[in-house]
Amino acid sequence: MIDFNIVLVGPMGAGKSTVGRQLASRLSFAFVDTDHMIEARTGANIPWIFDVEGEEGFRQRETAALKSLEGMTKHVIATGGGIIEREVNHPILKSLGKVVYLSASLEQLYTRTAKDSKRPLLQVADPKAKIKSLVERRDPIYKSVADVILYTDGRNSQWVVNKIVTIFKQKKPRLMQP
Repeated sequence: MIDFNIVLVGPMGAGKSTVGRQLASRLSFAFVDTDHMIEARTGANIPWIFDVEGEEGFRQRETAALKSLEGMTKHVIATGGGIIEREVNHPILKSLGKVVYLSASLEQLYTRTAKDSKRPLLQVADPKAKIKSLVERRDPIYKSVADVILYTDGRNSQWVVNKIVTIFKQKKPRLMQP
């Protein structure tokens, strides 16, 4: 039986929100998306927050959102791709529950985010290069906080949900699942 929170981390476009909603439904858990929490609390969308407060202001709001989840159980928590940028968030992520890193290839991430104008960090001349840069910098950090790493290329969200449930029903979950 799974009776702990599951925290999803990974780059934008990895499927954290989609998988999170489905996983929460499957487990009869509550679903929380930290980006949606921030938007609800501020009454503004993330691009506006980035414009007005900058990335650092947004990252501070992410930390506050994470801290507000402490003590909750039976939640699936989807986080923003950059939540691991602040080192202060690492122990909070780990304390919230089991952390699953949803990893995907650069091509897959680019395909999934190419037409999304709501991602402030991708509003640059070369979004593909930006994704590559972010993944190269963040990948080791995602791995350092993860209890499980799932490679999602070529997999649909239902496969990912089934794999997560299977892994956590084992007595000793393996760190990496191909």
